[in-house]
Amino acid sequence: MTPADEARTTGQPGLRERKKRETRVALSQAAIRLCVLHGWADVTVDQIAAEANVSVRTFRNYFAGKAEAIAAGHLERMLRVSDDLLARPVGEPLWDSLFHAVLGQFVPPESSAPQNERWREGVRLMLGEPALAGEIVKTNAAAQQELAKAVARRTGTDAELDVYPKLVAAVVAAGSAVAVEHSLRADETAPLGAVLAQVFEQLAAGLPVP
Repeated sequence: MTPADEARTTGQPGLRERKKRETRVALSQAAIRLCVLHGWADVTVDQIAAEANVSVRTFRNYFAGKAEAIAAGHLERMLRVSDDLLARPVGEPLWDSLFHAVLGQFVPPESSAPQNERWREGVRLMLGEPALAGEIVKTNAAAQQELAKAVARRTGTDAELDVYPKLVAAVVAAGSAVAVEHSLRADETAPLGAVLAQVFEQLAAGLPVP
C-alpha cells in the first residue's frame, strides 16, 4: 500500500508523511530553542540542522531559512489544536472545547512549571525580530484556515461559504496571541494558562465591557 493509499483508506497520513512532519517539527523546535537561548543573530542554519541531527541539505528541503522554520512551529501547534477540537466530546459547548484544545497545546502538562526569566526574555526578543514578522503573518493565515475547517466540522457549517467558522478561527488566533504576549510581558503571577482562561471566558461571554 502506498502512502497515498494509506491516507485515503485510514484518513491518516502515511508513514512517509508522518516522518516528514516529524522532521519539520524537530527542525522548528531546534530553531526556536537555539534562537531563544542564544539570540537571533547568533544562530545559523548549520547549528539548527546539527541540533536536530540532520544535514543542512535536509533543512533546506523543508525551509528557506530560520524565520520560516520558527514560524512553522506555530502552524504545527494550531494543527494540533484543530485535531484536539475535533476529538473533544460532541456535546461540549464550542468555546469550552476550543479553550481545552488551545490550553492543551499552548500549555502542555510537562510545561506547567513557569519558565525562567531568561527563557521569557529570549522568547520576547525572538518574537520581536523583524525578519520573523512576515513569516508569522503567512503562517497565521494558514493556521486560521485549518482551524476554520475544524470549527466548521464541529458546528455543521461550511468553512468556505459561512462567515462563522472563519470568524471563530480568527478570534481564537487573536485571543491566543494576546494571551501569549500578555503572559510574556507580565510577571510570573500571570502564567499563560491563567491568561488563556481569562481570554476564553471573555470570548465566550461576548467580550462584555469590563
